[in-house]
Amino acid sequence: MRFAGVTLLAFSLAWPTFAQHISAQTIAEAAKKGKAEPKKGAPKGNPKSSPKGVPNGSNMPLPERVGIQFDLAFTGHFNGLINGEFNERTATAIKSFQKSIGARETGALAPPERAQLAANSKAVQERVGWAMVDDKVTGAQLGLPTKQVPRTMRSGSGTRWSSAQGQVQIETFRIRGPGTTLATVAESQRSEPPNRKLAVNFTRDDFFILSGLQGLKKFYVRAQVRDLEVRGVTILYDQATEGIMDPVTVVMSSAFAPFSGTGLADLMGPTRRKVEYGTGIMITPSGHVLTDRLLVEGCNVIQVAGLGDATVLAEDDKSGLALLRLFGVSDLTPAALMHDGARGGDLTLVGIADPLLQAGGRAVTTAIGRLDGGGLQPSPQLGFAGAAALDTQGRLFGMVTLKSPLMAGSAPVPPASVVPIDTIRRFLETQYVTPAPGRAGVEAAKASVARVMCVRR
Repeated sequence: MRFAGVTLLAFSLAWPTFAQHISAQTIAEAAKKGKAEPKKGAPKGNPKSSPKGVPNGSNMPLPERVGIQFDLAFTGHFNGLINGEFNERTATAIKSFQKSIGARETGALAPPERAQLAANSKAVQERVGWAMVDDKVTGAQLGLPTKQVPRTMRSGSGTRWSSAQGQVQIETFRIRGPGTTLATVAESQRSEPPNRKLAVNFTRDDFFILSGLQGLKKFYVRAQVRDLEVRGVTILYDQATEGIMDPVTVVMSSAFAPFSGTGLADLMGPTRRKVEYGTGIMITPSGHVLTDRLLVEGCNVIQVAGLGDATVLAEDDKSGLALLRLFGVSDLTPAALMHDGARGGDLTLVGIADPLLQAGGRAVTTAIGRLDGGGLQPSPQLGFAGAAALDTQGRLFGMVTLKSPLMAGSAPVPPASVVPIDTIRRFLETQYVTPAPGRAGVEAAKASVARVMCVRR
């Protein structure tokens, strides 16, 4: 994997000193990443050079290290290369975050601090509507603050996303054909439009980064070349929006994948945790439990907290449902699947958060969600895969599924949806399982859910 494709120069969060943040050290880091081809997942950096108290990454998976930097960037504490290397820049960012929450500045995150960082990052992501988007015009993939740029249109050789009055504009471009070189494209971007004033002008063999002022707006351009084709993205925004857009632009630069295998998603990888947590809904008193199929995918051991080991009786790829069976139990409190009339819209989610994100351990908690275009917004925190979704009358509307489970803390939070009650009933009928009657209401639902733990070797 070539890191030149994901290079991110330090982006200043204080505009008057923007150019000062493009230090010689950062330039050297970027140049080094453009040449090196480390093995995916291998710890990077010299362990001896790691600051005191900062893990060098050897005992932490690469996706988790990248996720920490990702979250630190979203909270405005990290403005360097998001590559999972725990160097002095990362240590400084961690200390800055610890100071902001009143914790001891050690440069190494304790579990509660990591959970707080993830929660703070998630709040920012939800506020800006962060989402990864495939640009069908250029073939690139990029992360977007969708709430800041709700309008989409075809523009030139790419796609443009913008706010209603144009305060924020994000545009992709694609230039290809005989004679196309990175140098000619970079020169064109430097001079067009003519009111651009460069603060950063950085070019390497296969990519360039430009930034500065364009009139009264900030601009940032990043592009890469491959096989006589240059793909890039331009970010333009009013200085009045910099409090929101400066941190977002830091993440966007690393998240931008002009070609396959060049984006932040490739660093974070599809790695599944060896121990993953979710929620199960009791269906019968004798041990039938409903949960998210992806949660129990590839598990060597499945346990339901406090009740013992479980086996998978059936799975449905289309709906995302999995039916588990516990043996040796007879007094479980089933959920109410027999009633009719549950309505979508505003929903109360009843589940058990991932223990890394929950100080209370096994406590059942609730969250609020709303069905929006078939999806669930906002996505609940990790651990809510398999949670019960109740309507405003406390009736079971369906079960929560998380479509792309990732490692905890390696945000973004996976997109969520709800499997409706009618689909659940049909699935259970094919397995000859008759749901037991139960009571409606949040408190009854809390008694009918339990934590499901998947262990992978």
